[in-house]
Amino acid sequence: MATPDAHLPYQVPIDGYGRGLFHFAGMASAGSVLALPSGIHAWTPLAPGDIDAAALQLVIDQADRIELLIIGTGTDPWLIPDALRWRLRDVGISVDAMPTRAAASTYNVLLGEGRAVACALLALP
Repeated sequence: MATPDAHLPYQVPIDGYGRGLFHFAGMASAGSVLALPSGIHAWTPLAPGDIDAAALQLVIDQADRIELLIIGTGTDPWLIPDALRWRLRDVGISVDAMPTRAAASTYNVLLGEGRAVACALLALP
């Protein structure tokens, strides 16, 4: 399993996901991931209830390079708590949440278009 500070130091598309893994850049990472301008990072949340401003601190730290954060919520939809939505909005980041499969696909399309996008993806079982 990846350590919390493990990361690929550049942003790439997500090539595949499932069985607790994400595939990107010819490698795989176990567990949840953050795909940010600074790269792909291991991420500790396991369920939507674990996602808060502290869990998204790396996103907030890179707010000057992110316009949209897509949160992949596993297999089920999740309503982003107002406090988290406002915290991200305060630093200039719009946010949307959807199941992980849709989030990864949307992230890939927007990244391919050159948009300032990031995603936080919960691993799928």
